[in-house]
Order: sequence, then C-alpha cells, then structure tokens
Amino acid sequence: MKRVSTSILTLDKEDAVKTFYDLEVAHTDMFHIDVMDGKFVERDTSELMKDYATTLSHITNLGLDVHFMVENIEEYIDDYIDLNPEYISFHIEASKTKERTIENINTIKENGIKAALAISPDTSIDEVKEYIPYLHMILVMTVVPGKGGQKLIPETLEKVKELRKYLEEENYDIDIEVDGGINAETSEAAKEAGADILVAGSYILSSENFKEAISNLKE
Repeated sequence: MKRVSTSILTLDKEDAVKTFYDLEVAHTDMFHIDVMDGKFVERDTSELMKDYATTLSHITNLGLDVHFMVENIEEYIDDYIDLNPEYISFHIEASKTKERTIENINTIKENGIKAALAISPDTSIDEVKEYIPYLHMILVMTVVPGKGGQKLIPETLEKVKELRKYLEEENYDIDIEVDGGINAETSEAAKEAGADILVAGSYILSSENFKEAISNLKE
C-alpha cells in the first residue's frame, strides 16, 4: 500500500482546522507542508505554512512532511525542528554545494527527523546519487515548484523509473515521493514508475469525499 501526503497549500484558512480533522479521519498518512520563501520560487507561503504546521503539531499525531522551496535552508530547518516533523526535504538546486548539502542533511537527522532531498523537473537524478546513503527519501517534483494545480509532466516519471532501478540495483532502502499533478489517473503511472509516497492537494481537497479520493490514490 502506498502512502498519501496531503498538500494543504490551497486550503482556505477559515476551514483549516475542520479540514485537518476531516483529512485525518479520511486516512491521509501525512500532511504535506509546502514552505516557499518568495525567492527560490515566486510565491511566499512561509508564514501561512508555519501557522498550519504549528496547529497540526498540536492536534494530530500524523506526520508532517515539510517541503522547503527556499534559499535560506538553514534558517527554515531551525524554524521547524521544534515541530518534530516526520520528514524535512530541501532542494538540491538551492543547496548548491556538497558541504552545505551534507551539513543540512546531518542537522535534520541529528534532530530525529527523516532527511530528504527534492529535485525539480529539470534536475537529473545524478545530482542526488552521492547523497542517497545519507537520506530517507528523495522527492521528485513532477511539476514546476511553486504553484498548485499544475498538470503532471510525464517526463518526470522517467526519472522516477530511473531512480527506482538505481535504488534496487544498489540495495538502498529509501522512499521515492512524487509531488505535483497527482490524481486518480496519474497516480497509477507514478506508482508503476516506482513511487512510494504520493503528494496530492487539489485532487483531494476539491473532492466531495476525502476518504474515497485518498483511497483511490493508495490502491
């Protein structure tokens, strides 16, 4: 059974707490927190996502799947450590140097959090291979980072297949997460390509039945 991480990026603030409860009852596995700084991507969600993540940390035992689309990775890691998320992922494109990447991975892990690297659609998996022994997950963006409601870019699933093959050949036991344009149809292709965790926002939140939508993704 695959896991579902529900993105709350497009959630109405007025309905947030009720929706969090409804998603938990509907058996989402995690809450996906899209943290954007207005620099690495155009949109700035940092204040809203911190509010949501803080609220969730008080009302649910489900894991927080925190995805940093930010330039100042270190600042945001420090800001989220106390919330004890299940995962923190940051973009290899923002990290830029090997030393910085390793240092941030170590900081995350030293605080009992699972470390992940994210790659944008134009980034090759070769960019993350050397870090795989230190990671719990790789997040493959299947849309351009920074906007909700985009259609999945089919070519990105070829990277998922390539990555899955590499992990199996090298006997690495880490998860592959896909994020962007995931719905009942595209989830089938993503799972077939080798994804373990499916991030979905619009598909779930716009559905009339959260439980049914999440179940459709998992099966």
